[in-house]
Amino acid sequence: MKIAVIGGTGLIGSQVVKNLTAAGHEAVPYSLSSGVDVISGQGLEEAVAGADVVVNLTNSPTFDEASLAFFQTSMDNLLTAACKAGVGHVVILSIVGTDLVPELDYYRAKALQENLLAAGPVPYSIVRATQFMEFMDAVLSWTADDDTVRLPATPIQPIASKDVAAAVAQVAAGAPLNGIRNIGGPEIFTLDELGRITLSHKGDNRAVVTDPTAGMFATVKGDVLTDKDARLAPTRYTDWLA
Repeated sequence: MKIAVIGGTGLIGSQVVKNLTAAGHEAVPYSLSSGVDVISGQGLEEAVAGADVVVNLTNSPTFDEASLAFFQTSMDNLLTAACKAGVGHVVILSIVGTDLVPELDYYRAKALQENLLAAGPVPYSIVRATQFMEFMDAVLSWTADDDTVRLPATPIQPIASKDVAAAVAQVAAGAPLNGIRNIGGPEIFTLDELGRITLSHKGDNRAVVTDPTAGMFATVKGDVLTDKDARLAPTRYTDWLA
């Protein structure tokens, strides 16, 4: 199949293109750098023309309230172009629990993206993943100083980006789900515990202080960012660190 991967040069997109190509598909990456802008619509019709499947991995440049407008506009433009081109399947990557954390602007924005796709005119699939292992350093940096890192005890189920990309590629090559597939890492940690494991591996002597008010994930209630019934990826966090 010909598969257009919008946002195909990023962390997940580049690996999705590689996986699809290895499976024998014609996977073509598109991004702002190649002249495709999902907000203005520039280059979008040309990118999806002749594609059997479109995978949309573009992401908002911010995680605040502006992310809602990004996903509204980008999905409107993408679905219009895909429908016009006769695309048979649109795939997006979302987040496990995105509809259960309305306190976070970005999660509300991803829920909006899902709803726009589900209500749209093209058969679709939504892959929801748990938190990427690759994002742990950024999470630590949000609430760190010279001596400590403050983290809440929010349950997290980290997944490696390579496992996310494999799942997205598999869904893209298959029949539309017209629904959601949840994927997650094989283990669940509390975020503060994950911080201690990470710093210990790096030889970083800063102490992790459990703080229920620290960072973006402090507003998350319960274990909504995890899913024990998801399709579990093989890569364990300590193996990924190694």
